Amino acid sequence: MIKVGIIGGAGYTGGELIRLLINHPQVTIAFINSTSNAGNDISKVHTDLLGETELKFTTELSNDIDVLFLCVGHGEARKFLEANAIDEKIKIIDLSQDFRLHHTSNIGYRTFIYGLPELNKTKIQSANNIANPGCFATAIQLGLLPLANAGILGDIYTTGITGSTGAGQSLNNTSHYSWRANNISAYKTLQHQHIKEIHESLIQLQDNDGLHVHFVPWRGNFTRGIYVTSIVDTSLPLEEVIQIFKEYYKYAAFTHVSDTMIDLKQVVNTNKCFIHIEKQGNKIAIHSAIDNLLKGASGQAVQNMNLLFGLEETTGLQLKASGF
Repeated sequence: MIKVGIIGGAGYTGGELIRLLINHPQVTIAFINSTSNAGNDISKVHTDLLGETELKFTTELSNDIDVLFLCVGHGEARKFLEANAIDEKIKIIDLSQDFRLHHTSNIGYRTFIYGLPELNKTKIQSANNIANPGCFATAIQLGLLPLANAGILGDIYTTGITGSTGAGQSLNNTSHYSWRANNISAYKTLQHQHIKEIHESLIQLQDNDGLHVHFVPWRGNFTRGIYVTSIVDTSLPLEEVIQIFKEYYKYAAFTHVSDTMIDLKQVVNTNKCFIHIEKQGNKIAIHSAIDNLLKGASGQAVQNMNLLFGLEETTGLQLKASGF
């Protein structure tokens, strides 16, 4: 059994991670650290877990584990590792953005590998530390990697809409019900923090530093999921483009190319990404959809853990979509 520790288990991603790991056949949870909830039952915070686990939040830190998940806020993961002596034998999977970029991927003796399995599976399997990708970054990259691999990407124009859970559990002006209901808005236009990690992944496959991702994110009137559409130019026939995608993802455990139009409910509550491609003239539209809390966060983190420990990639992640 893989012994797991979790730092910061009270938020949305922490809760999703706990739900996955208490049902994972190869995992036992040693501790779930939360300073604000120490002593409380897990089910007091994540009320749907009543009857599922007797675990409590704790301030405990122990080196008697195999892997440590960091489910803390951006900037806090680096601070935690600087302040705490974590045995070098312990693998770390960080769900913040602290170690995703090349120039931020090191801390002390630890080097973090960017944890997008569809891009870096072999590197992940031999790594000790994983920087879990961002949610929008995952959805956008999965819609573009096959084209970058084929060397045919030019400028990229992307829009994507996310549910309220993408804003975290803490209440703010744009996440409470009375603002979200019957509403939609753009934010961080052309300057979203995930653009940098997307760019680094694309030029890993297509060495062209002139590639530009023009991204407009949207807040949606729903709780979870991300739906992205990316527009790029190509003279290739649609059938050839689709074949490029299917060839690239033929061994992918969770990413699938659909011959028919996709919708968000097909992937919500799963670790899947569905992709559909359309073409008009010399422009193709790549639609990609994921669950932001699973393939965009905790599900992908468990997928990475499976790869780190030589397990079947889908272990503990064979989840049912909430189609109806």
